[in-house]
Amino acid sequence: MLIKYFPKAILILLSQVILTACQSVSFPIFQDDDELITGIQHAFLLSDQQSTYGKIATVELQDGDSLPLIARYYGLGFDEISMANPGVDPWIPESGHVLNLPARFILPDATKKGLVLNLAAKRLFYFPKNRRHKMLTFPIGIGRKGWLTPTGKTKIIAKKQHPRWVVPKSIRLEHAKKGDPLPKIVAAGPNNPLGDYAIRLGIPGYLIHSTNKPYGVGMAVSHGCVRLYPEDIAILFKQVSTQMPVQLLNQPYLIGRDKQQLFIQVFPTPHTSKKQRRRYLANFIKKLKRIERKEKRAIAWQKVDHAVAKKNGVVISIFADNHKADAIVKLYHPSNLSDKIKPAPLNKNSWRIKVTAFDKQQLAQRLAVMLNHQGPKIPAHVLSANKEYIVVAGPFASVKKAKETMAQLQINFALTPELIAPKQNIPNTQGIEQYLSKLLSLFN
Repeated sequence: MLIKYFPKAILILLSQVILTACQSVSFPIFQDDDELITGIQHAFLLSDQQSTYGKIATVELQDGDSLPLIARYYGLGFDEISMANPGVDPWIPESGHVLNLPARFILPDATKKGLVLNLAAKRLFYFPKNRRHKMLTFPIGIGRKGWLTPTGKTKIIAKKQHPRWVVPKSIRLEHAKKGDPLPKIVAAGPNNPLGDYAIRLGIPGYLIHSTNKPYGVGMAVSHGCVRLYPEDIAILFKQVSTQMPVQLLNQPYLIGRDKQQLFIQVFPTPHTSKKQRRRYLANFIKKLKRIERKEKRAIAWQKVDHAVAKKNGVVISIFADNHKADAIVKLYHPSNLSDKIKPAPLNKNSWRIKVTAFDKQQLAQRLAVMLNHQGPKIPAHVLSANKEYIVVAGPFASVKKAKETMAQLQINFALTPELIAPKQNIPNTQGIEQYLSKLLSLFN
């Protein structure tokens, strides 16, 4: 199938579809000088007078990068990094571009105890019981429209490693309508959306869990449960215990302090009424005016207006007499980061799938990268043939796996892929030696 035109709206929809479905990490400390450093800080020492933590950072993009890859490596969510870098293609960003990493966070207005989740920020904060001056924070995925994650106070009632998924009837009906029937129970393993760890909450039916679609963390795409990167929940799971309190909040307008400075952070509020949005904003402005009067320090209201208009989640300082620019930490780019999604080379002795074709190379490359971010991954390549650019999935070790992937492409993307048997040529492509050399050049 030759697709001549691939609108931006379709790409956004594909991004959401691709990233949906229900290791040990060190915590390097930021330096205050201008040296290049590695890593993003997840653990912080709390101060009684401090509610803003971390620093804004940057990293220079390299060939093969994507925003989901960079976000995961640096402990950020998809929406966090996308909102902080408007106009940057999340799937095939330009090499050499300096990417903003919004690694400064403001604590929500809540008791610093147990787990505190700010759904608006798509971020979890953990306050260890026996280490009251320590806090850990991780990005989270939350429920989408129609399946919103609830707010309120609850507690952890159970923990399970390698959980099985008892599929709710509502989710089975949804999948059945799409032609993708689910069993009543999904066993532990790579096809289980819960991943390797699940933390059950006192709110019936809701979990904090890992995921087999990690590049969707930081988005509102789940059926209501809260998702963490597999490496993050591996840390959290070992530290939390049953009966630990959990607060689920929705605070899109945040005010934070650090030393003598005042900071704000504003997030979108997509699933709230106009009345609720006006109330959020009015309360936010009222609090800021109260601070301005009490401390007798003028607020730069043009900065506040800008933050409210942008709603990009980037923390900014707003006292008018603060003329010191925020320090920006430059981070080393990790080596071979794109290897995490790079597919195995194609070969004629394996099963393959001709997914679709485009008349523009960029569109084909974008779809291939998006498929490689699937979970479980769909290995995808771009081959050239005549004036077309063909997206080919594979290699697959068995016809069963290839057919399962074809069904996934048909159901989720309304594509009509074509199965290519071992030793069979891919229609409308050049010889195997030619297209393999072109393929390798894409990643070198």
